[in-house]
Amino acid sequence: MNRRHLINTLGGATAGTIMGAQSLMGHNKGEHSSSNQIDLSSAINHSVCRWCYSRIPLEEFADQCKDLGIQSVELLNPNEWDVVLSRGLSCAISFGSSLGITKGFNDPQYHDQARKEMMEIIPDAADKGIPQIICFSGNRGAISDEDGMENCAVGLDPVVREAEKHGVKIVMELLNSKVDHADYMCDHTEWGVQLVEKIGSPNFTLLYDIYHMQIMEGDVIRTIRDNHKYISHYHTGGVPGRNEIDETQELYYPAIMKAIAETGYDGYVAQEFIPSRGNAIRSLKQGIDICNITV
Repeated sequence: MNRRHLINTLGGATAGTIMGAQSLMGHNKGEHSSSNQIDLSSAINHSVCRWCYSRIPLEEFADQCKDLGIQSVELLNPNEWDVVLSRGLSCAISFGSSLGITKGFNDPQYHDQARKEMMEIIPDAADKGIPQIICFSGNRGAISDEDGMENCAVGLDPVVREAEKHGVKIVMELLNSKVDHADYMCDHTEWGVQLVEKIGSPNFTLLYDIYHMQIMEGDVIRTIRDNHKYISHYHTGGVPGRNEIDETQELYYPAIMKAIAETGYDGYVAQEFIPSRGNAIRSLKQGIDICNITV
């Protein structure tokens, strides 16, 4: 089960309901002792995507993340924000519309619902100090990339203007359409960059998912260097398989993190791999350690 299926079930449900079907490795209570504390003398600010650890109750998971030195737990619904915020953590990016990934702003039939939901969340996110809300292009279907871009720009215009008023960013995620999200429209950096330029607001940016873009186009470091001004958030994941980001897969994350830091980026990098081993928190700590770099 992947995030596409999970997001499509959002609609105000709790994390336990949404993510309960995710087949992840187990965890042991008490694994978040102070001995696991991570050295964060790093150029990278660390976040983690909640859905990858859905079998751990959110309260417990937030405590574990705090003890590890992780600063943010993200991809939360509004009814989950306070669980994380009350523990002194941030939510670097929140879910927005309940329509999910496949039904997005590229199709005018979804504009009214997506706008309504996003615009209701924006002021609440601003009040809570949540800086970003995720959005999706939607699947192509019979819509051309050119028409889809125009539809996205039209549909997002009032949302982005509302976001400008509240100092919140609307962030569209780049996803692969080859393995995980067949027919998804915003599946190449170039298309996403063109949409950002078309909308023309500092409050509309891209989420560059390293896992997804390695699958679609590769050339990750150069793409980041060339397009970093359009990007306000990053996700990790091992290729192939979307599991741990260590030497078992083809991406060398220390070099990628160094390239990100050298652009002057001061936002968050979120771990979004699915742990494949018996101790999910140990895998998370390993991912954070790998991404801890200095420049």
